[in-house]
Amino acid sequence: MSIASGDFILLLFSFFIVATLYSAVGFGGGSSYLAILALVITSFLTIRSTALLCNLVVVSGSCILFYKSGHLHIRKFLPFVITSIPLAFLGASFRLEEHIFFIILALALITSALALIYQSTMLKPNNKLKKYPVYLSYLLGGAIGLLSGLVGIGGGIFLAPVLHHMKWDKPIVIAALASFFILVNSISGIGGLFWSDSFRIFWPEILGLLFAVLLGGQLGVRISIGKLSAKRIKLLTAFLVLFVGVRVLVNNGLQINLFS
Repeated sequence: MSIASGDFILLLFSFFIVATLYSAVGFGGGSSYLAILALVITSFLTIRSTALLCNLVVVSGSCILFYKSGHLHIRKFLPFVITSIPLAFLGASFRLEEHIFFIILALALITSALALIYQSTMLKPNNKLKKYPVYLSYLLGGAIGLLSGLVGIGGGIFLAPVLHHMKWDKPIVIAALASFFILVNSISGIGGLFWSDSFRIFWPEILGLLFAVLLGGQLGVRISIGKLSAKRIKLLTAFLVLFVGVRVLVNNGLQINLFS
């Protein structure tokens, strides 16, 4: 697959910015990678594979940092990932028709954007934590893992707003769980793609994208964003993902050339 040099430079820059912003708030950026790739690549198999690989690179660094700082509690996070891993594998192994994939992708992008807007504008500070039965963690992990595998993201962008709303734990712990959740689901999703012979990448451009998100991810988790607060990061990202999600739904899913 060949991409014009100008478009590829813009793609590199976009992926770097997305990785920086998302890693600063505990996510991998999969939803935005999907949104951006859907504008320049027609193969949805390549879109899914590329987004999962980029997710994996970004959250690997985040998980290491959270673990060193004592916020990544693997035993506490296990109920979420025990069910999400096999279901993410299953979701990724489905060979969906192209327009069905783009409809699911668009709805996932729109949902994630609305969740980010809600999390940034409506949720109050998480002061009083609540306890929930363990089975709820299994159910949440499995449901979000299946959706993550279908559309090619790690799922943290869905899980984190739900847990914030539930007051499940402190925000820093939820961010650590989101990163870990994205990590294991991305690995599982890639495995599902290989199993179904659906793993596609565009070579050698993928190396540039992985390097861009590696730099952005390391930057995002290590430095302060300055005046651009986590709330503003989420809002900016949410509006971008919302716009592109609607565009993908209309143009690629429903095949109405409204935004051409």
